[in-house]
Amino acid sequence: MRKLKNTIHKLLNWEYWNTNVVYFPIFFYWIYLSIKARSLGFFNASNPGIINGGFALESKKEIYDLIPKQYYPETLFFKANQKLQIIINTIEKAKIPFPFIIKPDMGLQGLRVEKINSWAALSEYLQKTDYDFLVQECINYPLEIGLFYYRMPNENKGTITGIVYKDFLIVKGNGTNTVRELIEQNPRFALQLDTLKQKFGDKLNEVLPTDEVLNLVPFGNHVRGSKFTDVTYWINEKLTETFNEICSQIPDFYFGRLDIMFQSREDLEQGKNFSIIELNGAGSEPTHMYDPKHSIFFAWKEIIKHYDILYKISTFNHQKGHSYLNIKQSRQLVIDNKKLTNHLKSISKK
Repeated sequence: MRKLKNTIHKLLNWEYWNTNVVYFPIFFYWIYLSIKARSLGFFNASNPGIINGGFALESKKEIYDLIPKQYYPETLFFKANQKLQIIINTIEKAKIPFPFIIKPDMGLQGLRVEKINSWAALSEYLQKTDYDFLVQECINYPLEIGLFYYRMPNENKGTITGIVYKDFLIVKGNGTNTVRELIEQNPRFALQLDTLKQKFGDKLNEVLPTDEVLNLVPFGNHVRGSKFTDVTYWINEKLTETFNEICSQIPDFYFGRLDIMFQSREDLEQGKNFSIIELNGAGSEPTHMYDPKHSIFFAWKEIIKHYDILYKISTFNHQKGHSYLNIKQSRQLVIDNKKLTNHLKSISKK
């Protein structure tokens, strides 16, 4: 019965549809832009400082290295199959406390992103890790947004095109229901139940005391159950000025989304008490479109709008000497990205 309810919920809410279904009508517009640019891989020129323009298979560590250090959490890079004791020593030397975040250096959809609370948990995580990865200081600011920004390379002032507010997957106890029952009461949360069983095990059978909260996924990821709310109305002159100053300090970054944790909206506008958790380039989605109140037609309009911006920036940079990907390179990028996605999904299910 639960699976049937989940299926019906997915069908009735486009935000859960398969990505290929959502993007299929837009594919033809991409072809149109590619014909105009004379390259399927025109996106490569959008952010010259990022591999593939940040469309896919980009190194998160290399992106962090472009951002002024005061704007993002302490982050350590480790090669695949690094010895556990060396990893522990490096983390201790950097004075990164528990809990911390661990994630693939090349990742997507929040796959294999976890909060680590002990050395035993780290050891367990690493047993299924055959890729380069990052260990990152856990930021304790309570709020998270995704902010979409772009700037034409020949201009000094950029534009914020959308902001999404992310509600974490949090259950609140009532002294009666188990954690599992609380999850099942929310259709959005119920879709994550199988994954949460793997993570929490018997804890799902515990009863939370009244008003006690449990954050089941401590970061804002739509695939992992977060609710996305469009707060584009937050955009004002001060916020735009603040993030234009910040983004202008990132070499050759012109198009993408910043995922940001912060203390308050007022502090965010002032450029205080915030941290950039991730910066995504040409492959960024205008994630404010996933607000449940928006229709699929709104989503298509926003995707096309941002593809147009991506095209304009890429073609401008191409005229300045930055290369596109050729057909062979574009095809291989798609193949390799699909392999990575399938691999991370397979590991996550084990």
